[in-house]
Amino acid sequence: MANERYTRTNQKLFFAGLALEQWRQAEADARNAPGKVQAEREACLFHMYGALLGLCHEVTGFYRTPQMDARSVEEILNRAAFEASPSAELGELVEIAESQHSWIAELLAHYRVLFEPPRPPKKAKQDPSTPLIEAVVVEDATPALSAEQVEAWRQALKGLALRFRETMTEW
Repeated sequence: MANERYTRTNQKLFFAGLALEQWRQAEADARNAPGKVQAEREACLFHMYGALLGLCHEVTGFYRTPQMDARSVEEILNRAAFEASPSAELGELVEIAESQHSWIAELLAHYRVLFEPPRPPKKAKQDPSTPLIEAVVVEDATPALSAEQVEAWRQALKGLALRFRETMTEW
């Protein structure tokens, strides 16, 4: 049983839960540097991506599609892969991923950001005719991603996994 595909999904969901717990503790402790919060957020995203990949592997493995050994979610959750080997579960995942503001699309977007190099903030060129004192808009300092949002993604992924497993049982 330990080598079954579903065990990886379960493991990654569990690890994401642990990372979420550490993230919340880091946010609650005022002594923590923002780096600790960022580290836990990134660990959580890493495990959530792994859990989604695990679920994709469960579906593609059950139907023995050519993508069953893919190394990324993007290789599996695209229209071409679905059309080559259609299934109800894969179709649902692709549909959610293609929706711009869905939890899968947001998860994949936040995961991709982890691999981008840091960039300094862009500054507008100074026009010599502008006044020296000007009003500025203070940007919201809250992180773009919250632990509650990731927990909602985790629960959605867990629900999908349980529902898919009910339909993908062999009799």
